[in-house]
Amino acid sequence: MLNAISGTLLGLVALALLASGVWWLAQRPMFTLKTIRIEAAPQSELRRVNPLIVRATALQRIKGNFFTANLDTVRTAFESVPWVRKAAVRREWPNTLIVTVEEHQPLATWDDDGRLLSVRGDLFTANLDEAEEDGALLRLSGPDGSEKDVVARLADFRQWFAPLKLNPVEVALSSRYAWTIKLDNGMMVELGREQNKTTLKDRVTRLVQIYPQLLSRLQNRIEGVDMRYPNGLALKASGLSGGLGSKKK
Repeated sequence: MLNAISGTLLGLVALALLASGVWWLAQRPMFTLKTIRIEAAPQSELRRVNPLIVRATALQRIKGNFFTANLDTVRTAFESVPWVRKAAVRREWPNTLIVTVEEHQPLATWDDDGRLLSVRGDLFTANLDEAEEDGALLRLSGPDGSEKDVVARLADFRQWFAPLKLNPVEVALSSRYAWTIKLDNGMMVELGREQNKTTLKDRVTRLVQIYPQLLSRLQNRIEGVDMRYPNGLALKASGLSGGLGSKKK
């Protein structure tokens, strides 16, 4: 029993010495973080994320050295920087952190609160002028939590209106979940609520079929079309008496 106790004590002492040695080694200056390298995620580029600004912003939140730095905390620090959608952090021996950054790709402004919406349907906050470097953004809106649904419907609307060579520039989903689209020729299209899986597509298809006739008669004076009628539409055009109450079948 005494031998067993002695062996256990010696083992504990050895572990304590080993732990102390590891701790002492980990605190050596050679393991102080000296480099934080920022890279773009695979198959992407960093257009709006400035590595110098990102590094300076996140650096003050990073504590510890090569061994003790909490990678989750480091990742969160970088993901709090504007334009950074996602960050992944890994260590590189002996004193380097490599941060792989995925940048938000702006698609539209969201509602009127100054937030931006990415192509993935993520809301984020960034400088609008930077976001519109390649041209004006779309305008999308909807109830809280509907962002991804609106982005998905935008893709559908683009496809459905393609035969007319018209593109949505604004898409609004009301609090009652009714859809309104503004096209790049200025025409507003009321599609209403989605009653079943084909409701919206059927209404757009009817408009696509009749639009050439409307255009030939009214030229470019069409301001709005209400497609919520089961067997027809209501038309608003400059110089046309009756406005949206003028139903065309």
